[in-house]
Amino acid sequence: MFWCDQLLEKIEGQQTINDSKTPSGRAHVGALRGPLIHDAIYRTLKAKGVPVRYMFGVDDYDPVDEIPYGQTEHFEKYLGAPLCNTPPPPGSKATDMAEHFISEFFSVFAELGVQPEFYRMRDIYRTGKFNEAIDAILRKADVVRKIYKEVSGAERPDTWHPFQVICEKCGRIGTTEITAYDGKEVTYECKPDLVKWARGCGNRGKMSPFDGNGKLPWKLEWCAKWKTFPVTIEGAGQDHSTKGGSREVAAVCLREIFNQKPPLNCPYEFFLVGGAKMSSSKGVGVSARGMTDFLPPEILRFLMIRTSPKQHVNFEPTEVHIIKVFNEFDRFHHRYFHDPKISADDKRVYELSRSVVEPDHWVADFQLVTALIQMPHLDAAKELEKRKGSPFTELERNHLALRIRAAKYWLENYATDDEKTRLQETLPARAQELTATQRAFLHTLATLLLQSKWESDALQIAVFNATRLTPIDQPSAFKSIYRVLLDRDNGPKAGNLLSFLDRDFMVRRFLELPVNKFKFWEKTGIKDEAFEQWLAKEKQNVAEMSARFDFVSIGRELPPNPLGQHHEHGLGIIEFFPKMADSKTYCKRVLFERFKSLDVPVEKEFEHFAVYAREWIDELEQRSNLKIPLKPNP
Repeated sequence: MFWCDQLLEKIEGQQTINDSKTPSGRAHVGALRGPLIHDAIYRTLKAKGVPVRYMFGVDDYDPVDEIPYGQTEHFEKYLGAPLCNTPPPPGSKATDMAEHFISEFFSVFAELGVQPEFYRMRDIYRTGKFNEAIDAILRKADVVRKIYKEVSGAERPDTWHPFQVICEKCGRIGTTEITAYDGKEVTYECKPDLVKWARGCGNRGKMSPFDGNGKLPWKLEWCAKWKTFPVTIEGAGQDHSTKGGSREVAAVCLREIFNQKPPLNCPYEFFLVGGAKMSSSKGVGVSARGMTDFLPPEILRFLMIRTSPKQHVNFEPTEVHIIKVFNEFDRFHHRYFHDPKISADDKRVYELSRSVVEPDHWVADFQLVTALIQMPHLDAAKELEKRKGSPFTELERNHLALRIRAAKYWLENYATDDEKTRLQETLPARAQELTATQRAFLHTLATLLLQSKWESDALQIAVFNATRLTPIDQPSAFKSIYRVLLDRDNGPKAGNLLSFLDRDFMVRRFLELPVNKFKFWEKTGIKDEAFEQWLAKEKQNVAEMSARFDFVSIGRELPPNPLGQHHEHGLGIIEFFPKMADSKTYCKRVLFERFKSLDVPVEKEFEHFAVYAREWIDELEQRSNLKIPLKPNP
């Protein structure tokens, strides 16, 4: 059962989901995991017909306790002040620091199809919605101190109260400490040394804690939200959900103070980029905006939602990993619309990955898109429309535009030189490293390309046919194609790539490397006994078979030897081409005879070889009841 369905299996009645973000800096992409997990929960409940709200808060009454990366000069003097009371950085059109950073984050929500009910803590406090909860919490400050000690081991002095007011003199909230509450007002001091990251002004006074004059510590703020809204579901990071952690402290406070059951938790792990956690204040990692500019919405949602919340999600901006992610999503897309046997879990993954509900549509292979945009002589969109075979719909054009944008972003920001695809105008120097077998494969492929229809599927078949006729393992075959064309060991689907290139150019390039026949035959050939064993085993699967002779002369330049000592200087082979029951034709290369002679012309050696080879084939025909006609010699 998919994690979302399992979590919500027994949920009934009206539900309120809550999540929130402290806008103290530019949100990194990891900050999206919570909102997207909660969105998946929200969508799942709606699909089940459960009445549900999804609320998302801006914790803008929190103090400025960290300076956004690279902005010390502007923000240092506001350390300790509420975020919503802090001016935005120079040049910003926002009203304050909190709005400056949260507006970008919320623009990402819109693109990802996340549509909660937004609220801001400044409004919650200032309109008095938390007054009742604040009063109840302050009256039971002793209970809170006891819970802090018993649950998390945190000691608080007997005078400590779980609230901080905004200092009437300096405007800071992170430096004030409450020492008493008389039911109407709190006694406070703005302490110079209360925290390491801000310095209080030393002011003392009494004031009402209500109507926005201060805020609760965030663990108790959780309680107030859960009580006031009320919240029934709210996940938290795994780091907050450990035993004795913030979540447990808040949950126990909710039970003891309000006699209320805590919301259902869905602990979730970090979203990592390249195995690293991210930090806005340290400038480490990728911003939520940056990742959304990179990945199409459905791909980013797929990354976040497919994996169980209890597991890390690690995104590697390497070519291999990115292509894998796109390909995996495309498989889900295809199966959702075309596979009646798709599992319920896979169906749910696809449904929750979509930012909006859309009909079936054609999708472009991302690796091919990446290759095409690096070929300046081609219009990627036009070439892909040809590949589809019919004009793009508006939906398909939009999705292609997002994939082209993603490919360009990756090339500009992440791709290494080795990962970039550049069609080589001349044969790369590293092509000389290809083995005799790989070179022979390219020669065989060149011959087949002359006969092939110039479209991706037909060309892909030609490549596979060439691998069987060489024969060569597929990884080595494809590596040879990419090496001579792109100077790489991998690339987009070969048939796709070839279809965008000129036929004459391809044939010339594939024939450019010479082949050492002797080395090639030695590597791919088998003994006649081995072939006879294979034929005895497989003859019922052989529909038809032909054969061809070939011969190579070697050792002509060896120095003279004493009379009677022979030089090995010829090798004759028989290439059999069995067409099997599956209509695929293979090559079985038999190393038939080596020739040792002093002074016999090559032509005589070949004639000798041909006679004995023909006699052996005649014997095979009689034993196997197969006709084995001879093809013309090369």
